Amino acid sequence: MHILIFVLLSLLKVAAVTVFFLTAVAYTVLLERKLVGRIQNRWGPSRVGPFGMLQPLADGLKLFLKEDLMPAAVYRPLFILAPIIALSCALISIGVIPFGEDIRWYGVDMFQIADTHIGLLVILGVTSIGVYGVALSGWASNNKYSLLGSLRSTAQMISYELALGLSVIGVVLRTGSLRLRDIVNIQNTHGLLSWNFFGGGQTVAFFIYIIAAFAETNRTPFDLPEAESELTAGYHTEYSSMKFAMFFMAEYANMINVGAVATLLFFGGWSSPFGHLIPPIGGLAGQIILPVFWFVLKVFCFLFLYVWVRGTLPRFRYDQLMGFGWKVLLPLAIANVIVTGLVFAFHG
Repeated sequence: MHILIFVLLSLLKVAAVTVFFLTAVAYTVLLERKLVGRIQNRWGPSRVGPFGMLQPLADGLKLFLKEDLMPAAVYRPLFILAPIIALSCALISIGVIPFGEDIRWYGVDMFQIADTHIGLLVILGVTSIGVYGVALSGWASNNKYSLLGSLRSTAQMISYELALGLSVIGVVLRTGSLRLRDIVNIQNTHGLLSWNFFGGGQTVAFFIYIIAAFAETNRTPFDLPEAESELTAGYHTEYSSMKFAMFFMAEYANMINVGAVATLLFFGGWSSPFGHLIPPIGGLAGQIILPVFWFVLKVFCFLFLYVWVRGTLPRFRYDQLMGFGWKVLLPLAIANVIVTGLVFAFHG
């Protein structure tokens, strides 16, 4: 009976997290459209539902009901598989991200799908595989613009994955673990003074991480794989209907994942910024609601940053993008690892 309850709770948790995550993806699109509208001195979506709140539902129905066009010259197996790979990798990543305190019921961790001791490594590995979806879509489309976009994405991944991987090494050195809960717990003592960004000496690492993550997720100002002014729509030029929607969902899901990982690594995860200055609140609110609230608020701030950057910064030239990755970010990331290692060697 105990095993049956464990299985049922695990399935219910997976279903709840998936539904919440996909809903967050849909409303992240609305958030971007609203905020960019305000930045550009216009309203954004405001007609479908109160304050435009049902716009994601209308967009989803439109994409689902559209005719699924497939050009005659595409390589069908990979053309169909590419968006599935992109979206699957984005959804798998959320499985190892903890978003609340370690509260167990019948042995089930209620705020994390899979608690592994190499959670950070799993996320880095899965997100690296996600670029195969983009690369295969460009090649299978049999379109020059799509191929150029996918080649750009592959080159960006190679260039910025190095800096992104090196940026988290300082955090791992401080924690001594790749387990995401351990990384949060070591930042959970004195509020924001214990966070890796402030008290952990990983400020430079955070900026390296966030810049590399912008390039990894193909977002402005590094959205070269889908540069409309040069490549029509880049790697998803030939896609329509739900296949296009899957690429769209994968991009915004990766934005949420990047914000969640940055929150865990550098900003204390679900811990309060006030630490022990405010007495801990007991009961349901203190153990469940407040930690999840702090986590969601921090991720929301990263999503706001994504949109703010899109609305204010112009797109880089491709040579600038590659030069910045190899000549600036990578040496800076290596220097950060060396300095962090020396600090912990002499003061650890």
